[in-house]
Parts: sequence; structure tokens; C-alpha cells
Amino acid sequence: MRPFTFHYGPSVLSGSDGAEGLVELLPEGRCLFVTDDALLSLGLPDRWLAAMRERCEVAMFSAVEADPSLETLLAAVEVGRRHDVTHVVGFGGGSPMDVAKLAAYLLGSGDVLDEIWGVELAKGQGLPLSLVPTTAGTGSEATPISVITVEGGTKLAVNARALTAKWALLDPTLTIGLPRHVTAATGIDAIVHAVEAYTSARLKNPVSDALAREALRLLSANLLTACNEPANLEARSAMLLGAHLAGVAFSNAPVAGVHALAYPLGGIHHLPHGLSNALMLRHVLQHNSEVARDDYAELAEILAPDCAGQGSQAKCAGLINRLDQLATDSGLALRLRDHGVPEGDIPMLAQEAMKQQRLLVNNPCPIDEADARRLYEAAW
Repeated sequence: MRPFTFHYGPSVLSGSDGAEGLVELLPEGRCLFVTDDALLSLGLPDRWLAAMRERCEVAMFSAVEADPSLETLLAAVEVGRRHDVTHVVGFGGGSPMDVAKLAAYLLGSGDVLDEIWGVELAKGQGLPLSLVPTTAGTGSEATPISVITVEGGTKLAVNARALTAKWALLDPTLTIGLPRHVTAATGIDAIVHAVEAYTSARLKNPVSDALAREALRLLSANLLTACNEPANLEARSAMLLGAHLAGVAFSNAPVAGVHALAYPLGGIHHLPHGLSNALMLRHVLQHNSEVARDDYAELAEILAPDCAGQGSQAKCAGLINRLDQLATDSGLALRLRDHGVPEGDIPMLAQEAMKQQRLLVNNPCPIDEADARRLYEAAW
């Protein structure tokens, strides 16, 4: 066994009484509560805010959009500074949690943002942070990564252990009201996290492998139930745990080509991140299939135990087909043209994907600009 390092991430509180549990965990002082206006209008944070306000003063920041911008991040930091907050809670999907993570770090450390883009350049101390996911997909509550969209639609990331939350609160009741297409897209996002962690070229290790396999088992077995029976709390709980485990896995064995090619679709065309991953999943896995065949074959048995007697090539093809069918059965349309992406944008998308070298370096098989064009063409 080759040497490896593994970081487990935040402490976890799981259950349907998360709001009450959070109150017991909060430190003294004012709290910056980061969410988005859509969740606020639905009243989803109301129970949590009411419980928190019995303990502390809350400074609200709800102007987080999908693929949050640099301006949004800086506005959140300004609210935190103006109210002299001592801790931060991020409540929502990946976007509010990403803003909360980086805002908490900047507020506590005083670091200059332009000096910490990249991997492990943020070495200061952020404010205490708790994260509450309302989708079962991003795993952002588990990761030390914050992705921000800057000028031109380019996505930059801070990836450093200093961004890790102190607590992750997994309350499945928060995911029950999700529309089917959100459940589907975020579920596929989590599945991609598990698959890419399992095949990560640089930092794959036995602990992340174990978490990725269990995540894939939970997610693949429960995605369609969660889509078809949205009030099924058992399926929702399994999805939320699976997404979290996948998040811990890819925090240590980082994601790769699927994400690299998905990011321009979000940054330029504003497609939801999970949908963008679903659109590129089959094509990148096929590109990787010869190099990663044995790993894909191992994962295939999780989705299709009846393939155990087949050869690795058949298992590999079976995994790709099963994942594609799972995405289709969940209700997602899997062609770029279905989502308004012009064919003429493919060269630009390929150029933008090449900016994601921090992800491409993890891919089991190299992807250059010509490969990216070919993969986008296949997805179109």
C-alpha cells in the first residue's frame, strides 16, 4: 500500500431535529447566516432562524445566486464585517455553502483573496463555521473547497483545510420539498463525486475508496425513489448521507475530467452544476474507459451485482450504461442542445475547460483541448 494522507472533515450531526441541534453548537456572539432568496421565500430556514435567534443575533445575507460571483462573496464578507460577527452558518445548496465557507475564512483570517486561490494557500484561521445542506448532491458541507465565478465566467477555487466546517448538519426533512429535476441533478452530481474520487489519478487511497463505494451504493439505490416518492424520508436520508460521504471522499481524492468540462457549462451558460456533470458523464467516462477500466469494473458491481461473472471490459461498459440510464430515468435530458447550448460554442467551451488544470490533472486519462472539443461534440 502506497503512503497516503486522509482528512475526515467536519463533525456530523444527522437527524430530523437539526435546528435544535445547531443551537446547542453555536458559539457566543453574532452569526452571519448565508442562504439564498429562493429558500428564504419558501420559508425553509424559518425554523432554524427562530431557534438560532433564541441564542444569538443573526446577520442575514441571502443574495447568493447560482454559480456565485466574486461580487456576491465580497458583499457577504462586508455584511459580516459590518455586524462584527463571530461565527457563520451556511444554509442551502452548494452556492450558499461555498460563499459561507470562503466568507468565514476571510472574516477570520484577514487574508487577501487574490493570494489564496489554489490548493492549500489559505493557511490562516477562519471563523467557526456550520453548514446545513438543503440538497443531497454537492457535498459542499464536507469539503474544504469554495468555487467562485469571476469575470468572463471563469471559475476559481480556494481549496484548503482551513475552509473545512466545524459542523455539518444533515437534516433530511430539508430536502423533501425539492422539485424532481433538482433531486435528479444534485443526485447525479453526488454520484459523479463518488465515481471520480474512486478513479482520481493523484490521490486515490483506500479510505476515500471505501467512502466512495458506500456513497455510490446509497445514491444509486435511492435516487429514483427520492425522485418518484419525494416525501420518502428514508430515501432522502440515504441520499443526504451518500452525498456527504462522496464529499468527504473527493475532498481527499479530488474530482477530475467530468467536473472540468462541466464548469464552463455553468459559468457561461448558467446550467445547474449537477446537470452539467450529468451532460458530460457518459462521454468523459468513455474517454477514460481503457485506462480506468479495472476501477470502473469494480464500481459496476455496486450498481449491477449480476455482472460479477463478466470480464472487466463488459463491466466497464455496463457501469457507463447504468449511470446513463439512471440519469435518464431520473428525468434529465442529456444532450447539450436540449439546454440551449449552441453547437458553435463548442470551441470556446473547450478552451475554457483547459483553464481547469487543477481538475484535469486528476483525470485518469489526459484531456487536451482537442479531446475536450470531441467530448462536447459527442454530448451535443
